[in-house]
Amino acid sequence: MEDVNQLFDAAFEFAHYPGVQNEASVKEFLDRFPLPVIFKALQTDPDIPGFENTLVTCLERLFKTKYGASLIPQYMPVLQVGLKADSAVVKSLACKTVLCLLENCDTNDVSPVQLVVSNGIYPLLLDYIINSDDEVAHAASETIKSLARFPDAMSIIFPSETNDATHLRNLAARCSSLARVRVLSLVVKLFSISRNVASEVKNSGLLDLLEAEMKGTKDTLVILNVLELYYELMEVEHSSEFVPQTSLIQLFCSIISGSSTGPYEKLRAMMISGRLLSKENIYNVVEEASVKALISAIDGSLEAVEMNDNDAQEAAIDALGQIGSTTKGAHLVLSTSPPAARHVVASAFDRNAHGKQLAALHALANIAGETRPKSNRIVDGKAEESLRCLIYDVAAQSTKLTPSGLFLVVLQQSSEIRLAGYRTLTALVARPWCLVEILSKAEIINIVTDATTETEKIAMEARYNCCKSIHEAFLCSNFADDSRHLKTGEKLQEAVQNGPYMSKKYRDARPEVMTGEGF
Repeated sequence: MEDVNQLFDAAFEFAHYPGVQNEASVKEFLDRFPLPVIFKALQTDPDIPGFENTLVTCLERLFKTKYGASLIPQYMPVLQVGLKADSAVVKSLACKTVLCLLENCDTNDVSPVQLVVSNGIYPLLLDYIINSDDEVAHAASETIKSLARFPDAMSIIFPSETNDATHLRNLAARCSSLARVRVLSLVVKLFSISRNVASEVKNSGLLDLLEAEMKGTKDTLVILNVLELYYELMEVEHSSEFVPQTSLIQLFCSIISGSSTGPYEKLRAMMISGRLLSKENIYNVVEEASVKALISAIDGSLEAVEMNDNDAQEAAIDALGQIGSTTKGAHLVLSTSPPAARHVVASAFDRNAHGKQLAALHALANIAGETRPKSNRIVDGKAEESLRCLIYDVAAQSTKLTPSGLFLVVLQQSSEIRLAGYRTLTALVARPWCLVEILSKAEIINIVTDATTETEKIAMEARYNCCKSIHEAFLCSNFADDSRHLKTGEKLQEAVQNGPYMSKKYRDARPEVMTGEGF
């Protein structure tokens, strides 16, 4: 009992050491308490509060060091016993230990994949995903993700034999809906590793499981979980190369326009749709008709009574902005009949709903091309005319009567609204009609050239970029040679030269250095 108390005290001190333990201290600890001693103590049940958790935390820190990780291959049988333990804490530790083995392997050592296979660890990890609590399942999932980074693990994770019990399709088929979502989450994690692994995921038919789960259930919680996984999938850089986009867009279309679908499910479907269609290369692999149908569904949702919630409307507007951030997408949201972008423009200049206006201004900036290269900001003639008419129509129906009046009101609002307004004007000023409107209001020029207007770095830079874009458009126009706009040109040029942060009014004092006079 005395030895166990000594181990507990030493483990507690090691586990809660505030800094990083160096290799020498790890070796010293293990010389005093070898791993077999610690493993044996874990199998006992001493009447010491926090004993198991302390030893587990201590072992986690030990195995994260280079010296500790180098000892793991010698204790694979013990590790296997730990994986079969009843304690969830010990199971989680065993998973994390395998993870340390995979992340700290030496090229001169025995292949960690071989160790995992020869000790029958992979099937145990899969079992944890479907039969353990969330913490253990997460640890097992992260371990399998690390295993998948090794080329020689591909045949284990993606067996060629479709009837193999460890094939993820078969695993998903024989477990509960909750466990199936965990398997799908693992699929998404594997997909995110690299293009090569994503290709294996695609060729194994695992991406189809997501769509099949969506179509095969009416459980709202399951649908929301799968939608979240789709959202994570869209975050992956190479997702547009492998995800079956057309059928996916059709699925989202049916969710957004479906009468039996809940508002939150529609909201998530719109967010994911926007993310999916914000990638320029997506239009190489997706049918234009399906994109038009999706835009129409989002357009319809903005007019539906059940979607009158602010969050849902902001999500729909944001989705239109995401879609419109590409050249092709901007053409589609501006050229449909009636143009779906009308909701964006109307909300961008409506001060009655702050969150909705903010989302709409950012969406309008995207559609106008703020995120696109300068050479691609202006789209085709029909879409451009639609954009111009939408803004002039909203202005005509307002008390300000002109777009310049609307722009000025935006720049006189709160900092976050101004920031979105700067983004919008940065993109819109590439159009000659917008430059005319901006130059017609001296107050707009005063705001964008005043370096003291903003106090936060991101807003300062947004104001400066807006000022710079206006100056560039001014120099390329006939106004540059017009004596009536000479002062405006000089003011813009000076503001651009001063940069985003410099202000004559609040410039910091600078010491003068000179040769001191002799006594």
